[in-house]
Amino acid sequence: MESKNLLCKYCGFEGIVKFGTYKGAQRYYCKACNRKFKADDTIFHMKLETNLISSALNVHYEGLNVKDIRRHLLQEHGHAPSTATIYKWIQKYTQYATDSVKDYHPNVGDIWIADETALKVGGQNIWLFDIIDIKTRYLLVTRLSRSRTTQDVQILMDRAIKTARKNPKMVLAEKLASYPDIGCGFAIEQRLCSPYSNEDSTSLIARFHDAFKDRTKVMQGFKNFENASDYAHGWLVNYNYLKPHESLNDKTPTQVAGINYPYKNWADIIRKHQPTAKVIL
Repeated sequence: MESKNLLCKYCGFEGIVKFGTYKGAQRYYCKACNRKFKADDTIFHMKLETNLISSALNVHYEGLNVKDIRRHLLQEHGHAPSTATIYKWIQKYTQYATDSVKDYHPNVGDIWIADETALKVGGQNIWLFDIIDIKTRYLLVTRLSRSRTTQDVQILMDRAIKTARKNPKMVLAEKLASYPDIGCGFAIEQRLCSPYSNEDSTSLIARFHDAFKDRTKVMQGFKNFENASDYAHGWLVNYNYLKPHESLNDKTPTQVAGINYPYKNWADIIRKHQPTAKVIL
């Protein structure tokens, strides 16, 4: 029997049917997306409200560690799940988020900024590399590496170009001498060769790096390289796709870069995104 005036909470489809009860609560089945749900703000087989989980993800990518998130949830929501539970949420929905953006290509400008920062993760010295577009503030790539070589820079540039589907005319780089060494092999007519210039780079890079300080503090608290790398990619999604920027008139870099992303926040990703196979970045 179809249920009138009730839409699927995942895809908005009208053709849903009753699907028995679960612990006294009526369940429904959507014929369009083949998902089961309850007519409230919880996800099937989950006891907690979606907003509680999305709140945990929001503050995590704003710079809180798992222990601080637990205290935040207790103060704001009156519920304190275990740190293990919170960590599982972060792992699961970060994977959803990175999966949801893998096929997007932003419309970015011709001048990019490259930077790298030293971190200590699990007792190891590692490097965090970033390339960001000046025009849209879109973070094209973020990458953790155990080394700081010309090959690492080449991998970084290749990934940024693949994401942008274009080559830059100029890359502003301040610290690493390996940037000019990767050459001028850009298939563009009017290129600056070398396309790397330090002109005005100090103030520009410093301004962008200030926005990333809270991220590096959290990453240095991770016990291993893999967890820190997962966080870096989740942070990229949050920064580009979910967080409005005051410098962009309260738009996200994604909106400025012409991408029509279907989710406005972590709650949307939790409720609506249908995960596929694990993405290896």
